Amino acid sequence: MRIAHVTDSYLPRVGGIEMHVHDLATQQRTLRHDVRVLTAAAYDGPRGEVPVLAYPGPSGPLRLHGYRALHAAVTRGGFDVVHAHLSLISPVAWVAVRAAVRARVPVVLTMHSVAPDAGQLSPVLRALDAGRGVTWTAVSQVAAAPLRLALPGRDVAVLPNGIEPGDWQLPPRRWPGRPLTVVSVGRLARRKRVVPLVEVLARVRDLVPASQQLRAVIVGSGPQTAAVRRAVRRHGVQDWVELTGQLSHPAIRRLLAESDVFLAPARSESFGLAALQARCAGLPVVAMACGGVGEFVQDGVEGRLVADDDAMAEATAAILRAPVALQRMQEHNRAVTPTMAWRQVVALNLAAYATAGAVVRQSVSS
Repeated sequence: MRIAHVTDSYLPRVGGIEMHVHDLATQQRTLRHDVRVLTAAAYDGPRGEVPVLAYPGPSGPLRLHGYRALHAAVTRGGFDVVHAHLSLISPVAWVAVRAAVRARVPVVLTMHSVAPDAGQLSPVLRALDAGRGVTWTAVSQVAAAPLRLALPGRDVAVLPNGIEPGDWQLPPRRWPGRPLTVVSVGRLARRKRVVPLVEVLARVRDLVPASQQLRAVIVGSGPQTAAVRRAVRRHGVQDWVELTGQLSHPAIRRLLAESDVFLAPARSESFGLAALQARCAGLPVVAMACGGVGEFVQDGVEGRLVADDDAMAEATAAILRAPVALQRMQEHNRAVTPTMAWRQVVALNLAAYATAGAVVRQSVSS
């Protein structure tokens, strides 16, 4: 099958969509599918083994010549399916979807973000859906819900992010006298709520006995790096809260193996790939109940799902104060593999492509 993945941003920028598209395309290529990534990300360096077609504009993500080139690639590229990966603002993906629908190329659209207002999205989504040529999907039930409200009567399947569980199931690294370690991994952007996370950590320190050594590690880079550093100094936690910047996957795996609890403070987390990786590594995950993390974390079993920052601090401190319960959660998470393994996820995507082909055939015949 000849597959085009369309994404507004791609490697070397590191984020949930970028990594998912790269990993999904790589997995599909191992099954001998012919896969291309179409993106506006301007970068000439290596991005792995997946061929990348970039359409950057000189002063923006995509100018007129870029639109024309992308349109031609989608409509004349001989693709069996166009798989568009969307966040809330995805002009490149929208262009590709419209071009593919008009050319009767099967389209799978995957929403990777949680839309705050389905009513505002409805006109745009319905315009795309006018020809009934789109197969709608989302990375989680949380991300799918606004689509279902905006497009009543349309099926919205869930295509979760994938993971190779064995890559993250390393033996835990423990040694006498080590501090209990709390970790969070993600892009340092406002919607990830990393500045409020620092306040949560300061509150955790107040709730855990002073005799217990603590260490917190925040992994990632992004536009809020300076703000997070200021928050660390403002709350006086610089002696035990560490900002590492961006780390490689092997380095993150080593860090998770020597950590105890993972925090996911974002409220609008559509999936939470970093949290899934931590859960596979055995860490209890403390996350907001309103996000997509709840699809692989049961409250009180694999971690805690909480309503707000105060509850996050209290739940984290309670886990750290109860070593027997902490060990029980860790052992459970290492023993019970989530269902988001790549083998299942790739099969779900290929099934969605088959559905998209049937949708186009039906629309042509009707």
